[in-house]
Amino acid sequence: MQLSMWSYPWDIQDLGLERTVADLRGRAGLNTVSLATSYHAGRFLQPRSRERKVYFPEDGTVYFRTTPSLWDGKEIVPLVARNVEDGGDTLADLVRARDAGGMAVSCWTVCLHNTRLGMLHPSHVTRNAFGNPNYYNLCPSSPAARDYVVTLIADVTRHYKPDRIELESPNFMGFAHEFHHEKDGVGLSAADDFLMSLCFCDHCRARAKAAGVDAEAARATVRGFIAEMCEREIPVRRFPDFPAAGIDTFRAYPALHDYLVWRTEPVTSLVAAIRAAADPMSRIVLIDLKDGWLGGVDLAAVGRVCDGAILCCYGMPPDEVTALISAGRQTLGPGKYLGAGYRVFYPEVPSAGDLAARAAAAVAAGADGINFYNYGLIPAKRLDWVRRAVDALPAT
Repeated sequence: MQLSMWSYPWDIQDLGLERTVADLRGRAGLNTVSLATSYHAGRFLQPRSRERKVYFPEDGTVYFRTTPSLWDGKEIVPLVARNVEDGGDTLADLVRARDAGGMAVSCWTVCLHNTRLGMLHPSHVTRNAFGNPNYYNLCPSSPAARDYVVTLIADVTRHYKPDRIELESPNFMGFAHEFHHEKDGVGLSAADDFLMSLCFCDHCRARAKAAGVDAEAARATVRGFIAEMCEREIPVRRFPDFPAAGIDTFRAYPALHDYLVWRTEPVTSLVAAIRAAADPMSRIVLIDLKDGWLGGVDLAAVGRVCDGAILCCYGMPPDEVTALISAGRQTLGPGKYLGAGYRVFYPEVPSAGDLAARAAAAVAAGADGINFYNYGLIPAKRLDWVRRAVDALPAT
């Protein structure tokens, strides 16, 4: 069973590799480290760092040494974080330790969520039905954005040979996603947020048209919904069955429904291209959420073109975990990896026993592994919660 913790390179650098391994393997009982190798901006409270209690990483950078020859002539190229020069190549250190009998190494890779690159390449970001850009989300229909992600994964897998790549955001993102100082005075419902997130950029419309889908009619429908939403005095739930009914929520609007069915194609084909270009020894898995269809993810289709998925069970009690993982196992089938992801955050997880119950529910429902979040963001004593959860897992 794969038992891992999502970790940032700056935390491992602050605490040291020896201490990290002692914490993750010795204290928490884990066998894998999931290192952020491509990441976005943020502000992070670092409870266990001796000196750096707050950290602001560079936006949209990578935490490994890239191979220049792979990027010659590419329109979109990565920026190696200063952290790699200042603090060392943590990924290389972990791989060397693995090869000497240490923990397995997984590369937690943020794909299309990249505001820095979006600002540099606005013609390759998602755009709403009014044509307004979402700078934080490169579009999975853009040839240049697709080439960037495929090359990124090819680079890190061929150079470092990690055991696994965990793909975060190779898909469309929501409208509300913690961009800097987001403001909403309307009071968007979940359905409104979804409609605002739908991409009708030139790349999406051209790709949809080539597939025989009327993107212009779908766009007109969505523009109408957004315009109506903006004119309301107070919010109204137009779609009471959203998101539980999935794409069928919009069956009464055929052009939009067809567009939403098509919208999974850029995501599935991008994951397939990633898998094809990656080193065959590195497994490729998708990090996804309960309602992945909101981002254009068809889990069954993605499962056929990669090695599996990690489903985030954030905030879910054991019965909801059981339902999600059981459905995920049925969708992926028995031959694909299925993991469950948990934040070890308080009060979302109030106790060690609660975390253990949630993790046990996932394994009993068919999960092959657990990822815990996040090494540097939690007090050291919560590593003991992880150990209790690991020790309580049912035999498989």
